[in-house]
Amino acid sequence: MKKRTLILLAGAVGIAAAAGFITRSSWMGGSSNAQGPQRPRMVSVELAKAERKSVPVDVDAIGMVTPISSVALKSRLETTIVAVHFEDGAKVNEGDLLFTLDSRQIDAQIEQAEGVLVKDQAQLEGAQRDLRRYNDLVGKGATTQVNVDNARTQSDILTGTIKADQAALDNLKVQKSYTMIRAPFAGRISAANVKIGNFVRPADTAPLAVINQMAPVYVSFAVPQRVLVDLREAMGKGVSGVTATIPGHQRSETGKVAMVENTVDQTTGMVTVRGIMNNENETLWPGTLVATKLVIRVEDSVVVPTVAVQRSQSGNFVFVVKDGAAKVQPVKVDRTAQGMSVILEGLAGDESVVVDGQLLLSDGTRVEARAKKAGA
Repeated sequence: MKKRTLILLAGAVGIAAAAGFITRSSWMGGSSNAQGPQRPRMVSVELAKAERKSVPVDVDAIGMVTPISSVALKSRLETTIVAVHFEDGAKVNEGDLLFTLDSRQIDAQIEQAEGVLVKDQAQLEGAQRDLRRYNDLVGKGATTQVNVDNARTQSDILTGTIKADQAALDNLKVQKSYTMIRAPFAGRISAANVKIGNFVRPADTAPLAVINQMAPVYVSFAVPQRVLVDLREAMGKGVSGVTATIPGHQRSETGKVAMVENTVDQTTGMVTVRGIMNNENETLWPGTLVATKLVIRVEDSVVVPTVAVQRSQSGNFVFVVKDGAAKVQPVKVDRTAQGMSVILEGLAGDESVVVDGQLLLSDGTRVEARAKKAGA
């Protein structure tokens, strides 16, 4: 009985305490509903503008620099080197003398051929005199027609002999020209593989030196076959272009498409494209791997930073900020390049889009703009 009384007393005390708390709370300002609605939560975000500008439609690829002209110099005679007229790796111009070969044997043969020609010319003059004399005599009846015909035949034979002599002499002069090896075009020459005194011959496999044309040069690269139709249309309009950049450096050269290979590689689905670059400063060196950008055309498009584009099960979207609130805006992305995304549908340009802080947002969330992070 006593225990039951204690329990009832404790309950009464609790009720009284609760009543006192309520009374005190009411006395200190009433219930929480009397304080009014709470301020909506604000999310700090970083914004960027959607821009409408001219954007190139391009394709990136790895290309290789190849010379338009490359020649391996070789001797056309069996003789020796008597002079080398260039420094290894030097820039040469068309017609520059590069090697001089021993020509003494050919000089002697030329003199011999000239002597034979002079001898035959003298014999021809004698035969022509005989022919004129026999013609005079046959008119007077002092000789026969046979003698006249024989004199004419001898004159014709010697005329042909002189032509053969002249041809042999011209051939030797051509052979003599082979003893002076000149640059067929302007470019850069390699190191000389032979020095003064070396014996050379046409059968040698190693060239005397190699000249590569440096300006202009070709840049060859492969692109997917899906861009082939657009590329050919751009080439017809003269709006296509190629930029080649040396990896690790900012130096680059621009040019145009020179040709498209006539066959698509069936194993890779790629087609080879060749661009021609002026390369007046010799920025591109033959054999160098370069980063190429094939510009097919330029379009007026809306672009936003790629970090602004979010992905969901229903597709891509961006948060557009208007009147201080973030709104989910579905978009269709055409392509991305250099940190920017080209928007095909969903934006008209000049909208403010969220580029940082999207994880805290939902449709209708109140936002406030913050300054761009340092170094971003």
